[in-house]
Amino acid sequence: MRKLLLSTAIGSLALMGTAYAGDDSAAAIADVKFLVDNLWILISAALVFIMHLGFASVEAGMCQRKNTVNIMFKNVFIVCIGAVGYMLWGFNAMYPGFEQAAGSFFAMGSPIEAGFSTDAAIKANLTNEYADYTYWSDFIFQAMFAATAATIVSGAVAERVKLTSFMIFAAVLVTFIYPITGSWEWGGGWLNGFGGENSDDTAQFIDFAGSSLVHAFGGFAALACVIVLGPRLGKYTKNGTKPILPSNLPLANIGVFLLFLGWFGFNGGSVLSADAAGVSHVFVTTAMAGFAGGLAAIAMSWILTKKPDLSMALNGMLAGLVSITAGAGCIPPFYALIAGAVGGILVVLAVNFFDKIKIDDPVGAISVHGVVGIWGTLSVAFFGSEALAGEKISFSAQLIGTLSISAFAFITSFIVFYAIKLVMGVRVDEQEEHEGLDVAEHGVPAYNDSAN
Repeated sequence: MRKLLLSTAIGSLALMGTAYAGDDSAAAIADVKFLVDNLWILISAALVFIMHLGFASVEAGMCQRKNTVNIMFKNVFIVCIGAVGYMLWGFNAMYPGFEQAAGSFFAMGSPIEAGFSTDAAIKANLTNEYADYTYWSDFIFQAMFAATAATIVSGAVAERVKLTSFMIFAAVLVTFIYPITGSWEWGGGWLNGFGGENSDDTAQFIDFAGSSLVHAFGGFAALACVIVLGPRLGKYTKNGTKPILPSNLPLANIGVFLLFLGWFGFNGGSVLSADAAGVSHVFVTTAMAGFAGGLAAIAMSWILTKKPDLSMALNGMLAGLVSITAGAGCIPPFYALIAGAVGGILVVLAVNFFDKIKIDDPVGAISVHGVVGIWGTLSVAFFGSEALAGEKISFSAQLIGTLSISAFAFITSFIVFYAIKLVMGVRVDEQEEHEGLDVAEHGVPAYNDSAN
C-alpha cells in the first residue's frame, strides 16, 4: 500500500510537471517546486493557527474555571486583531527593506499591496524575493506569527485584567510594536547582518523562527504588564505564597500537545520552502528539544517538590520548544537535546524565582517565553553549526540581539500599559475578581451547573 501511494504521488508530480505545454523540463520542475513550496508554507500557516487553540486551552486549564469565558474571549480577539492589524499596518512595517528608514530601526507600515485588486496579472506576480511561494502565502504565514506575542501576554495577566484595557493593549502591541523588533532581523534591519560589511566577520545575529523576536518579546511584554497590574487577590499573604490551583489540567495537557503540533509549522515553515533536508532536520531538532525539555523539567521539579508535577512537565515541553526555535535550522539533533534540557531546567527555576519576588504569572508565560526565549537565542552561539547556518555565529551578537529585543518589548509595553492604567484602569475591582470575570465581564459562566 505504501509503495502504491508513493508511486501515485510521484506520478501526480510528474503529470503536474508535464502539464505545462511548451515548457522545457527545467521550467516544469521549477513550477512543481514552486507549488510544493507554496503548499508547505500554507500548511505551516494552518499549523501555527492551531497553536492559538493550544494557547487558549493551556490558559483556561491553568486558571480558575470562573475565568474560562474571559480567557477564551481574549484568545479569540487576539488572533482576529492580530491578523487584521498585520494586514492593515504590521506586514509592511516589518518587511520594509529599510530603503528609506533611518538607521534600520523603524519603518512606517501600510496596508498590504493589491488588497482590492482583481487584476489577474498583478495577483499572479505577487511573489516574494525568495520566489518559493506567493505574496499571499508569505503574508498569511507571518500574520499567524504576529498574534502569538499578544497571546503570551494574555496568560500572564489572566484572572484580574480589565477586558477592554487588555484589548486596547493587545491591538497596539501586535499591530505597531511587534513589527518594529521583527523588522530588526527578519525585515533586514540593524540586527540582520549585525555589524555591517566592515565589522568583524564573526558578528551575526541569528533567530531562525523567533526565540527572541516572538517568544522573548512576548515574555518581557508580559512581565511589564504583570508589574503594572499586580498579583491576583490572595496569591501572596503575610504567611507566604498561597497556591491557586488549576481548574482543568486535562485541558492544559491537550493545549500543550496542540502547541507542540503547531510548532512543527512554526519552525518547519520557517525554512521558507519544502526543502527535504531542511524541513526534516528542523522537525527532528524541534521534537527532540521539546521532549528533552519535558524530561528535564520533570526531574528538576521532582527534586525540588518531592512530587511529579504535571504543570511543570507541560511547561518544560514548551520551554524545550522555545529553546530550539532560534536554532532549529543550525543546531545538530544531539545538541538540540541539550538546549531543550537546559530550557526545561530553567523554566522550573524561573517559575519559582518569580513566585518568590511576587510576580504573579498564572501560566508561567514569563518564564517559558521570556527567560527561556533568551536562552534559546544564546544556545545558537553554544551549539549552532556555522555550516548549517550558512553564516558566522557570534555570542556577542546573540546576546546584544536578544537583550535589545527583550528590553524594547519591556519598556514599550510598560509605557503603553501604564498609560492605559492612568486613562481607564487595567484591573477589575475586588468584587469582580472574587466573583470571576466570566460573570463580571461577560455575564455568563463557562459551565452550566444548573439541574435544568
